[in-house]
Amino acid sequence: MISKLFVALILAVPAFAQQPVWAQCGGNGWSGSTTCVSGTTCVIVNEWYYQCQPGSNPPAPTTPVPTTTAIPTTPPPVSTTPPGPEPTPGACPAVPGSITLRANAKLPDPFTNIAGQRITTKAGWQCRRQEIFELIQRYESGVLPPKPSGLTATYSGGRLSITASEAGKSITFTATISANTGSGPLPALIGIGGASIPRPAGVAAIAFDNNDIAEQTNTGSRGRGKFYTLYGSGHSASALTAWAWGVGRVIDALEITTGHNIDTKKLAVTGCSRNGKGALTVGAFEPRIALTIPQESGSGGAGCWRISDAMKKAGIDTQTASQIITENVWFSKNFEPYVNRIPDLPFDHHLLSALIAPRALLIIEQGAIDWLGHRSNLGCQRTAKKVWDALGVPDNMGVSMSPGHDHCSFPSSQNADVNAFFDKFFKGLNSNTNFVKYDNEHGYVESQWVDWTTPTLT
Repeated sequence: MISKLFVALILAVPAFAQQPVWAQCGGNGWSGSTTCVSGTTCVIVNEWYYQCQPGSNPPAPTTPVPTTTAIPTTPPPVSTTPPGPEPTPGACPAVPGSITLRANAKLPDPFTNIAGQRITTKAGWQCRRQEIFELIQRYESGVLPPKPSGLTATYSGGRLSITASEAGKSITFTATISANTGSGPLPALIGIGGASIPRPAGVAAIAFDNNDIAEQTNTGSRGRGKFYTLYGSGHSASALTAWAWGVGRVIDALEITTGHNIDTKKLAVTGCSRNGKGALTVGAFEPRIALTIPQESGSGGAGCWRISDAMKKAGIDTQTASQIITENVWFSKNFEPYVNRIPDLPFDHHLLSALIAPRALLIIEQGAIDWLGHRSNLGCQRTAKKVWDALGVPDNMGVSMSPGHDHCSFPSSQNADVNAFFDKFFKGLNSNTNFVKYDNEHGYVESQWVDWTTPTLT
């Protein structure tokens, strides 16, 4: 006897309907087609969202039952290129396709992998970093695509033009280069949506129009921008991930063009507020960035979700994961099932920052908006710095916090901190960059969040 549910499904789904690449094909509550076009596979991105992705096309998966504790998940394909120096090929274990998530109210240990093994060497950190990179893509940021199969570029008169092509589609976008005259090649500061930190003499400027690559007006911006024109509006990548992809293509273009007078080995990235979140993600995801300086990136950037949740619970006004996803598209749809159960995630944003290690990172926090979340920002980044300490390069990471300034208005009191990083890493000068500067603890107690020790990696 045919069930009512079966009849309902027959009525709801047109016969032989097939979803195109990057379209939804299943998930809890989904009533559309669960079949993908030839050459694609219906992949479980999370319990609520399955997606047709390139690859062989087996039968569509069955919908899992959501739980509120441990969830085995099958991830989308992720980039496996580690951000930074690569370990010996084949030396790193693969991240399991299915992971049982277990709640951890503390900030996860950077030095213990998901198999429970404690790392003791720098080579071990390379594998742990690759693991973190994949986990962040899986649960928060969405997939970072590799360099497209086709890429051409031209440079003329301060204008860098890039054309990227993939699967019969192509996009063209530009970046503007200025202050690039004189003896060179010169270091350059890439501004995500512009830059408000002081740029030292002898450092060129590259303006990156992030909104052209992926829009961020509001939650209705998802899937809009040239990145999604190329990869499809249903691609899992968040706006922040799409910007990291775009900066990667700018660097590709600099490497294959001449006349711009830019030293591609000395590139910095910055941005403020929402664009500061982007700058931190770019630095974490793009290993060719030598110096990352996010300014007032706050929640979703320098702040840790776990600490922000605790602050909110204590009545302190700050932005949490569950709120931020209602504001904009900075994070992937993959993240939404976890925003009310942050302790289940195997990472927090101290580990996002740690993806940059051992490269240089300077966290800049200032104005009134960020001041509300300074306990989260301070605690998160003091914890992140332990990775640089363990690697024996404490000078490569600094934190500078200064209260009482307008949002994204850079105070002169922090000029010396920014200049110190440019002097050391771009000019080869001897300057102090091993600092964590703040006016007070803002109620942060490390023992509440850190229950592990920092090793000396050999």
